[in-house]
Amino acid sequence: MNKPVLVIMAAGMGSRYGGLKQLDPVGGHGQVILDYSIYDARRAGFETVVFVIKPEIEADFRSLVGERVAKVMDVKYVYQLKEDLPEGYTVPTERVKPWGTAQAALAARSVVDGPFAVVNADDYYGPAAYQLIYDYLRTHPDGELYEYAMVGYLLKNTVSENGTVARGVCEETEDHCLERVTERTKIEKGPPLRFTEDDGQTWMELPEDTIVSLNMWGFNRSFLDEAWKRFPAFLDKAAAENPAKAEYFLPSVVSQLLEEGRARVKVLRSEDKWYGVTYREDKPTVEAAIRAMTEAGLYPDNLWESR
Repeated sequence: MNKPVLVIMAAGMGSRYGGLKQLDPVGGHGQVILDYSIYDARRAGFETVVFVIKPEIEADFRSLVGERVAKVMDVKYVYQLKEDLPEGYTVPTERVKPWGTAQAALAARSVVDGPFAVVNADDYYGPAAYQLIYDYLRTHPDGELYEYAMVGYLLKNTVSENGTVARGVCEETEDHCLERVTERTKIEKGPPLRFTEDDGQTWMELPEDTIVSLNMWGFNRSFLDEAWKRFPAFLDKAAAENPAKAEYFLPSVVSQLLEEGRARVKVLRSEDKWYGVTYREDKPTVEAAIRAMTEAGLYPDNLWESR
């Protein structure tokens, strides 16, 4: 069985944040959130990282992140392009952006031939998550069912002080396997924690210990094959309903496989606090958290010089 590799979705430009937040330093020596994620992944056992990027950010990305990571990991680059479509399909004239997180994962299909974890570039997941998912992938090849995993977080550990967030609210079986993920696009810290589906006209509360997905998934190669096979059906629907903005979401592929009884997705719970820069105002909070974890000894002050 091949060793698990890490796929990092880094093509987004961070529109709400107002810049290329993936490359914005949060550590004392210019480290970005990605540096801490890769440090955690490397000590968990990952040896190869695949960056999914846009061609226009490649030079900056290589110089600010990739070159120093290449000292400790095998680094590969792939592009998420809106033109990367199944045979017979073309990009609608009104389409500007690529096609969402499932297509981002598919960008790695030429370099991933075994188990892999996929994460967002701008999320801090914590060391426990990487260890949990690496260990699971090492020991759970596909059998009668596709064997996948997701790291779930307590909702209270994932909200922003500075605005609403989008989270995948998870429902589980008694043995902690995923039943479904429901996207809630506007969750507010409160108190109480609550979400709206009608731009704030009405609100519904959510318990603090609700398990949510932050797009940290563990898959075998079978997921990429299934996502590619299902891409045309998504594109047909998008062409009819919303060709400019429809997105091929990674959780939607997972949900289809669950509904068809073809996959089992283990929910691996992490009680680590998630950090991310959804809004520019979030950055000082992330910087303070990184500084505190460094002072507590969880990370060296200069991540890569210490190795």
